[in-house]
Amino acid sequence: MAEGMKVVLIGGSVRPGNYTAMALALAADELGKRETAYEMVDPATLSLPFPGVNPDSKDARELRERVAEATGVILATPEYHGSFSSVMKLVIENLGFPSALAGKPVALLGVAAGQIGAIKSLEALASICTHVGALVLPGAVSVAGVQKAFDREGRCVDAEVEKRIRSVATNLIEYARGSICPRIALEAMVRGATGEMRG
Repeated sequence: MAEGMKVVLIGGSVRPGNYTAMALALAADELGKRETAYEMVDPATLSLPFPGVNPDSKDARELRERVAEATGVILATPEYHGSFSSVMKLVIENLGFPSALAGKPVALLGVAAGQIGAIKSLEALASICTHVGALVLPGAVSVAGVQKAFDREGRCVDAEVEKRIRSVATNLIEYARGSICPRIALEAMVRGATGEMRG
């Protein structure tokens, strides 16, 4: 495990038993298998204010802190009316100005019941994330016909779909290990060397 690496996963649905959470759980499981620390954020457990209303609420502040401390973030959303969910938009709105996503590598996952999947929602979400300064990673995963990919217990019954969902986690880990962790280690070395010179 890369020392200090931590991933925050955020789902964009609050419907009980939602498929977004099922897919996100697979990504979390892959992180665990690769000995990467992670934290799941379920918006259904938060009282996030609308934009312009109490931006310093406890839940909004804690959400910003959790994302700010993360090495990387996985955002998962269902596709609603050709775009990502209002829940995900509310999460992003509560990440502050400038956003806690700024400078963070972000991997995207979308699910939809239709045959074309969540392509439109992922394009829109990628655009918003880029606008607020996130480093949106290539290889966003769109799951079509999601209701057929999972059983009632939340288990994925399609091996290919499961492989693709897990790739969201592995892509983020590989990016962090290749681009972020070496930089952090180098900065620590420079700080240490500077301290020795001053001592």
